[in-house]
Amino acid sequence: MDHFEQMLEKYAELVINVGVNIQPGQVLLVQSPLETVDFTRQIVSKAYEAGAKYVQVDWDDEKVTRIRYEQAPDDSFAYYPKWQADMMEQLAEGGGAVLHIKVPDPELFRGIDSAKVSTAVKAAAVAREKYQAYVRSNKVSWSLIKAPTRAWANKVYADLPEEERVPAMWEAVFLMNRVDSGDPVAAWRDHIAELKKRQQYMNDKRYKSLHYRAPGTDLRVEMPEGHLWLGGGDLKEDGVYFVANMPTEEIYTMPLRTGVNGTVSSTLPLNLNGRLVEGIKLTFKDGKVTEYDAVSGREHLTSLLETDEGASYLGEMALVPHDSPISLMNRVFYNTGVDENASCHFALGSCYPVNIEGGTKLSKEELLAKGGNVSLTHVDFMIGSDQLDIDGELPDGTVEPVFRAGKWV
Repeated sequence: MDHFEQMLEKYAELVINVGVNIQPGQVLLVQSPLETVDFTRQIVSKAYEAGAKYVQVDWDDEKVTRIRYEQAPDDSFAYYPKWQADMMEQLAEGGGAVLHIKVPDPELFRGIDSAKVSTAVKAAAVAREKYQAYVRSNKVSWSLIKAPTRAWANKVYADLPEEERVPAMWEAVFLMNRVDSGDPVAAWRDHIAELKKRQQYMNDKRYKSLHYRAPGTDLRVEMPEGHLWLGGGDLKEDGVYFVANMPTEEIYTMPLRTGVNGTVSSTLPLNLNGRLVEGIKLTFKDGKVTEYDAVSGREHLTSLLETDEGASYLGEMALVPHDSPISLMNRVFYNTGVDENASCHFALGSCYPVNIEGGTKLSKEELLAKGGNVSLTHVDFMIGSDQLDIDGELPDGTVEPVFRAGKWV
């Protein structure tokens, strides 16, 4: 076995034993691009080694997706198969797990009518609303991971000769996931422990608001009473610990739905379902986006904000130091699952009920009453830089520094 094959096997073992943390007798669904077939086979093997009862692979081909948007009738994009949504719900209700290799081509929908994409995305969100509620309430173990495809590597490593791009992307993926360490599973346990220390620090502080300041950003964000900072991974309802995003460098909580005021500017491009949006600027009043713009892709941002009422409110706020390992790579990855771990970020749309005391037992109406946001969508956008300062306001009104020049104070 050569070095690359060894790294691939270690990575597969990591995502099975730390990411979804497969338990004996559990069913696993793997959603995978066709291009990552060798890695996906390693994942299936490691899942059965861990005791999985059954592993289903759901293959994705972006060329097939593109053909649909080029040739399907216009009135077909509001359709999403109910049997597909039912399958995901049954998987969650039966205690299954989902591992998704999520690497959308940043240029996938270049030249495609944005309205088609937005209609299809909303149709899927409506059909899968119950399943997504299971995901956000930790009723299912799930993990989003990364593996190189040629389209993604060509975008990120366009400065390299073509034959070097996919190998460079694999090297980056191994590095950001600590696969290059002697014992990746142990390295992740240490990393999660460090994130838990930050999480505990913020939970002990009980700040009632954070004030963000940077070029193009002056934003005050309140947090609801009983909010909880989380990070690293979380416990499923049955007590099994899983890591939902690999890599991860963040701790995160929910903002008060009506407590966001000021202006914020993005610092990295957003890959919004295969459509790039750059230079986002949002103005909030009493939690809601009242003005917005983008240097490019504004129409895609418009579609996002028009998804439903909750899409114009924030559902997540996350802290990531500018000196995180991914940020230190000094490269834009055009993939939110990676770029959000190089930068502080917010998310438009639904909150995670786990971010407030007792939240997973609340109805949508009760969650709204507690100050959480409810939406069909949840889209992260990056706002961190080495010029970002954040102050925290304590319950007694005392203000103290939390971040300076993009780093923890």
